[in-house]
Amino acid sequence: MTEPHAPASEMPDWEKRFRAPRVSLPEWAEDAPDRCLFVSNATGTYELYAWDRSTGEQRQVTDRPNGTTDGVLSPDGEWIWWFDDKDGDEFGVWRRQRFTGGEDELATPGLDPSYPAGLALGRDGRTAVVGRSTDEEGTTVHLARIGERPVEIYRHRESAGVGDLSHDGTLIAIEHTEHGDAMHSALRVLRPDGTPVADLDDTEGGTRELGLEVLGFAPVAGDTRLLIGHQRRGRWEPLVWDVATGEQTDLALELPGDVSAEWYPDGTGLLIAHSFEARSELFRYDFAARELVELPTPPGTVSGATARPDGSVEYLWSSAAEPSAVRSTAGGVVLDPPGMRSPGSVPVEDVWVEGPGGRIHALVQKPAGATGPLPTVFDIHGGPTWHDSDSFAAGPAAWVDHGYAVVRVNYRGSTGYGRAWTDALKHRVGLIELEDIAAVREWAIGSGLADPARLILTGGSWGGYLTLLGLGTQPDAWSLGIAAVPVADYVTAYHDEMEALKAMDRTLLGGTPEEVPERFEASSPITYVDQVKAPVYISAGVNDPRCPIRQIENYVRRLEERGAVHEVYRYDAGHGSLVVDERIKQVRLELDFAERHLG
Repeated sequence: MTEPHAPASEMPDWEKRFRAPRVSLPEWAEDAPDRCLFVSNATGTYELYAWDRSTGEQRQVTDRPNGTTDGVLSPDGEWIWWFDDKDGDEFGVWRRQRFTGGEDELATPGLDPSYPAGLALGRDGRTAVVGRSTDEEGTTVHLARIGERPVEIYRHRESAGVGDLSHDGTLIAIEHTEHGDAMHSALRVLRPDGTPVADLDDTEGGTRELGLEVLGFAPVAGDTRLLIGHQRRGRWEPLVWDVATGEQTDLALELPGDVSAEWYPDGTGLLIAHSFEARSELFRYDFAARELVELPTPPGTVSGATARPDGSVEYLWSSAAEPSAVRSTAGGVVLDPPGMRSPGSVPVEDVWVEGPGGRIHALVQKPAGATGPLPTVFDIHGGPTWHDSDSFAAGPAAWVDHGYAVVRVNYRGSTGYGRAWTDALKHRVGLIELEDIAAVREWAIGSGLADPARLILTGGSWGGYLTLLGLGTQPDAWSLGIAAVPVADYVTAYHDEMEALKAMDRTLLGGTPEEVPERFEASSPITYVDQVKAPVYISAGVNDPRCPIRQIENYVRRLEERGAVHEVYRYDAGHGSLVVDERIKQVRLELDFAERHLG
């Protein structure tokens, strides 16, 4: 049940940003493009919504206490598939519901609950390729047809996932890590009976250090071209691989940042998304002309884009100063939820700092007109293979509203700065990222921005892990630590986490805790817990499969034993909450903790 809250006129801006209705980029059915699926928090919980563009009707599809965001619309537009887990533990089954409404039904009878590992739906309305992951089985891929028992077509202990199903349903692309490197996938194309058709596995110097990803089959009947992403020139770029002939067409777009792509619906061109130095832009690539044409978008970040049958492009855009909106290159806002409008925030400033591994990019926000030194929050992103960008974020904006400067660091391990930067954190996991954060901290103090006596280190997930690790390895650097859903005891986390993350940890650290105990020990926050001096606030989801609760309790117990100043907030969800009231409560608790301990 949604808790009562103050009228909008009485709310502070930071709370309005969380409560204001938001929508995701609508997914549309390939054979029924007026039928769309999107996610919204309109009810106070993030849920799936169906949208019939021909009538304008919108309908809430799911309604669960802890929310739902994982959904797929079938190509014929008749069915909405959604993943049903228990209170955010990410372990469950696929269900489906008619686009027009009705009862939910089990989508793949015969498949036991699992972690999801990709889903591709056929245009015939009855075929699905379902990826599953469990601790006991590893990864399996099944062909499921309505009215028939699912058939297993792939199995391996290492992590894998379903990429796409071809237009005519005769080819299935999967990403796999059979070579044991969970950071760099290889590709395999199968027939529906599981027979291999083609393999692609990039290598460099005899070691597998170059990743591949599935971007999608050509949307044309009988077309065997597969759009993929590769890292052969040190960054993500697209190429077209004809899996029938083996021919590879390298587009060589010569854009400086990471590039992703998707097909235009007629297969004559590609929609190109280019991400560089925390901002992004869109292009169309035409196969016949071999020409790249920019599609005008405002400065900021495009976090999703799709080409429509009429040739227009719809995209989800925001900047640090302006809230997100679904826009179209044809002009105007595509999907504008009714209700309270989100206040904006202040723009980001770009800072480049020389670090031990090269130049580090940081994004800085501070209250309008404020001069330093200011109490400063180092808000560390998760991932680690992710990056902070010039996009709207309610959390940092809340700190700015309360008088803090906010610094976000795209440390080594972050995406968007080339493959070498992303891959740099292997083996000395956590410690390398903290070297970069320390370099930016020194700049923040030396430039006069940050008050060295009022420095907060905070983050969620991997950012929460780096927070706890930083408080222990850099105890004199930080005044306060706020860690959300963190890794706190790396060995226990490894044994309790979902299988796909075990594979990632083996890749990052070079083995299991039994094989490389010294690396796990060096990278684990609990190793340094006795050195922590700053007050610590930790929030944790009791059903979290990514940063499980037992390893957090181990760390908290060590804080308790030495009488360290700390507070812990446990909530009934998984790796974060989809309930707006819960998110607001957590931010309020964090702000209050900082106020009490920093003044």
